[in-house]
Amino acid sequence: MATTNKLQWSSRLTFVMAAVGCAVGLGNIWLFPFLTGMNGGGAFVLVYLVAVAILALPVLIAELMVGRRGAAGPPQAIAAVARESGRSEAWRWMGVVLGGLGAIFALSFYGVAGGWAMAYTFKMAAGQLQGIDAQQATLTFDVLNGAPGSLLPWSLAFLVLTISISARGLHAGIERAVKLMMPGLFVMLVGIVIYASIVGDFSRAANFLFAPDFEKLDSKTVLAAFGAAFFSVSVGITNMMAYGSYIGRDTQIPGTAGTVVLADTAVALLAGLMIFPLLFQYGLEPTEGPGLVFMTLPIAFAQIPGGLVIGTMFFLLLFFAALTSSIGMLEPPVSLLTDATKLKRSSAAVLSGSVSAFFTVFAVLSFNVLSDFHPLNAIATFEGKGVFESLLHLVLNLMMPIGGILIAIFAAWMVKAEFSRDELFAGRDTISYRVWQILLRFVVPVLLAFVLIDVAKG
Repeated sequence: MATTNKLQWSSRLTFVMAAVGCAVGLGNIWLFPFLTGMNGGGAFVLVYLVAVAILALPVLIAELMVGRRGAAGPPQAIAAVARESGRSEAWRWMGVVLGGLGAIFALSFYGVAGGWAMAYTFKMAAGQLQGIDAQQATLTFDVLNGAPGSLLPWSLAFLVLTISISARGLHAGIERAVKLMMPGLFVMLVGIVIYASIVGDFSRAANFLFAPDFEKLDSKTVLAAFGAAFFSVSVGITNMMAYGSYIGRDTQIPGTAGTVVLADTAVALLAGLMIFPLLFQYGLEPTEGPGLVFMTLPIAFAQIPGGLVIGTMFFLLLFFAALTSSIGMLEPPVSLLTDATKLKRSSAAVLSGSVSAFFTVFAVLSFNVLSDFHPLNAIATFEGKGVFESLLHLVLNLMMPIGGILIAIFAAWMVKAEFSRDELFAGRDTISYRVWQILLRFVVPVLLAFVLIDVAKG
């Protein structure tokens, strides 16, 4: 088939920036550091790197391959590739559930985190976090979440910005945004790492990250690393499949996917080298969990020379990372609607984003007026979880692993080998192609099944 989408990325570099922007987000700068801190450092990092190579990269290649081959949004692309391979077009429902519901749910909790990043950028720049101690840092975060009128405007503003960029289209919207934000993100990231190496305890941080203590390695750590790698590269809910539909035939998918994964992993490691030297220098614990970025780091920024500027840069960096990812998350439902209906892209972006905003409102309210509301409490794995926690758990721990298994099965077992070889290696039956198929057919489904079993155990 090898069809071509009427829209294409303006260049390979632009696609790489967009794909890296979609991948680089909260998984790298928020999730990776706090999971590394909670799981003992170097041993977790080592397993994470292996998981990126044998789990996330093969699925990323699969998503890009199906997207380009089908040249449409996820449901239509999956149906077209299935039809070409003589398989049932019912596989399209994988794209509907993952690219429709999954992406919208993911964008909903990203709306909350994006709101946090925006609020803290302005708080830090205005000097509101200067000189705070641990008690004040916790209070600041609690106050932000404690009333609907505090966090909700920031979260909705974040989603409005995401929708407006997506509505402008591939070239005027997505490409223009990533060309501005991705260079800025990397410059700020490297700048803060250099600063942290000067004023922080860099040697202890490097030892913590890169000297594995295998006594701290257990099954929970391994499975946490698997999940973090998958979320970090942003595969499993067809974001990359949607982006893959715009790839031209002159782009070599495996090499480009490798570049995306290397860049994404580099950001995660640099985030660790940015955060941990400051924590160790000022006697702060890296085991604070999800509150590491918003409750522990501001204490360090309050003590370091130039903390006002460095702290503002950090939260602006986090905001850029969240925004580029949220733009990617909105793409699957937008492309689904424009392919399946007569809606213009702008209308599809507004409609999809509005549905996400609806869930974001309830996610914000789950920190205050709906704190006792547990919507899925009857299901054991959701017991005790509010709306925000339920959305997070549903996407990260259930939909992404299940999506990864389904995408792996579809790409490696359902798609005829001649078609996947054509997309990936110009029809050649190379060793790299065989390794990719083995990983997708056997390794990815089995390892992700273990993640799901662990989730089911609670």
